[in-house]
Amino acid sequence: KQSKGNYDAFTPFIGCMRDVFVDWQLVIPEQWLSDSAVNVSPGCSYRDRCLDVPCQNKGECVNMWQSYECRCARPYEGHDCEEEHVTARFGNEDAYSFAAFTVTDDLVDSFSISFFLRTRRSGGLLLVLANSSDAYLHVWLEGGEVSVQLDKYERLKSADAIDDGEAHFVSVEVAADGLIVLYVGARERGRVEVRPVSVQAGDTVYVGGLLEAKETAAFGGYFKGCVQDLRISDRRLQFFGLDATVRSYPLEVMENVTVGCSGDNICSRNPCLNGGMCYSKWDDFTCTCPPNTSGRRCEEVTWCELSPCPTDVLCPRLLGYSNATFLNDSTVLTYRGNGRISRNLTSLSLNLRTRRRNAAILHAEEGSAFITVSIQDGFLFVELQSTYEEEGVSTVSLSSRSSVSDGEWHSVHFLMAAPWAQTSRWTLVLDEDVEEASTSTSRGGNLDFLREGVDIFLGGLAPDTGWSLAGCLGTVELGGIALSYFGSSGVNLPRMQEEQFVQTSPQAPLAGCGGASVCYPNPCLNGGECQDLFNAYNCSCSEGWAGRHCDFFLDTCASNPCVHGNCSVAGWSYECTCELGYTGANCEEEADMCNNHLCAHGGTCLHGPDRYACLCAENYTGPLCRRPKLPVSVCGDDTRNYTCFNGGNCTDRELSCDCPPGFIGHR
Repeated sequence: KQSKGNYDAFTPFIGCMRDVFVDWQLVIPEQWLSDSAVNVSPGCSYRDRCLDVPCQNKGECVNMWQSYECRCARPYEGHDCEEEHVTARFGNEDAYSFAAFTVTDDLVDSFSISFFLRTRRSGGLLLVLANSSDAYLHVWLEGGEVSVQLDKYERLKSADAIDDGEAHFVSVEVAADGLIVLYVGARERGRVEVRPVSVQAGDTVYVGGLLEAKETAAFGGYFKGCVQDLRISDRRLQFFGLDATVRSYPLEVMENVTVGCSGDNICSRNPCLNGGMCYSKWDDFTCTCPPNTSGRRCEEVTWCELSPCPTDVLCPRLLGYSNATFLNDSTVLTYRGNGRISRNLTSLSLNLRTRRRNAAILHAEEGSAFITVSIQDGFLFVELQSTYEEEGVSTVSLSSRSSVSDGEWHSVHFLMAAPWAQTSRWTLVLDEDVEEASTSTSRGGNLDFLREGVDIFLGGLAPDTGWSLAGCLGTVELGGIALSYFGSSGVNLPRMQEEQFVQTSPQAPLAGCGGASVCYPNPCLNGGECQDLFNAYNCSCSEGWAGRHCDFFLDTCASNPCVHGNCSVAGWSYECTCELGYTGANCEEEADMCNNHLCAHGGTCLHGPDRYACLCAENYTGPLCRRPKLPVSVCGDDTRNYTCFNGGNCTDRELSCDCPPGFIGHR
């Protein structure tokens, strides 16, 4: 009951009492039970109500003696957790959706943002906190991963993509000291320290996008998917079924947000080609493809298995998608859509081989909208201009990082980063090298203006304008639809693709990939061999010759032919001056050093690697045996002679010398 005075209110006691004494007197239950007692009964009956498992949807049951209480897991509520928070659907059928709430109190110490998310889009703006002057906290999807950024400070990004169509719980906790922690599910995905953040009364919470489309586009565009049980700390942001009994922020504006989480009926757009059967999934589809077709949209056809060629004629594996050769203005091809193209054209792909440094590959225009793919100074350039009432004129311009004019095959992919959006950044990928891909800073629209009634020039610009391509093109596709080099009359297919770009130029393409006959007549002189490098040649020159045509005589000493000597040019040949001890035309042989030796007085010549020595006869000495020896005394037996120099004499059998005046030493 409520106590009097300044005392706080007390929660009524629930349980049993016995042996109650008042003023040391035992109070008998029958005496103090009266009509004024409410919910009091004799005895002590007790039963754990949680044994009945009354809480649904993984709610935690708490026993309350005579009753129970359910602590519900998000996003459920109700006495038995049987109710689920109403889900808000954003971007239904690709409509732009957003909502805005007003903050009514200050959150200066710490706060959190949490919600359940379900989407198949890899990009989109989820939530923004903004004051009257600036948006200071952004939460968005990029590459399917959750990103969080405060002002221009360091950004947090989850490691795993969550654009799989399943529900995921996302939480962002902001501490008073500026520490921001990102959670996806129950796992921490990163933390960063920034300046302290404070949310003030009067600030705005935007969900799903901003009022301005351009500002929203900078964070991947408007969100498409579902949001459930959105809270800022303990305040709920209710889109529908506003409950006045819970703490919440008032809803100020909401556009194209619907109740529930139903997916788009993508099969109504007939995405499956070549007779494929479409089955809807949540915000997605799958195709059951007929025989001889494959791919996500049954767009890949194994044409040769349909026996399109006459009897006894070989069917190439890529019939209709093979190569074509372009030489000049006379080989430029033109195409138009057949009026049955319904898909969005959000990509352009081709294979290219050329040595021309300046040429147009593809061009089409309608009014102020145009697309041009060209080679300028050897590099690939793509320019796209599109017009929209809201955006005005938007232009995208991209170039490759490396040259494509080397005579080798190169693959080119030009595609929208967000193909579902009205405008998007575009990416240029050369030779499947994603790390070297270029992405535009500006945004452009798709290529849907090419669907019907627009001439598409392939291999050059309009006739007589120059800039024609000299080289080869392989598969060229717009939005996955090939600009085929073979018409329906050229093949015998039982089923043609409904969406087509039809060739309208009168001349037939030059099938295959061939260059000019660059090695006939042979441009290489002086025995050089010509190598065909596709519209270019190289001469493999014979020894002693160099130059593009092998017309330049090399320095005959350039190869260092003299092994042990010095080389000097001698007309069309060379001469070697050999080092001492070597001989031969290239100084490669060792010389006999005893030829013409100078050993005198019968001395014997001893051969060495680069010199010789003389073994002198008796009584002669010196390098060339030209000095006679001075007289000496010899004493001792036949096997043990002892020689004294300079006139010294042996004195005894111990072999010592008696030296003359002026000489000393043992001998």
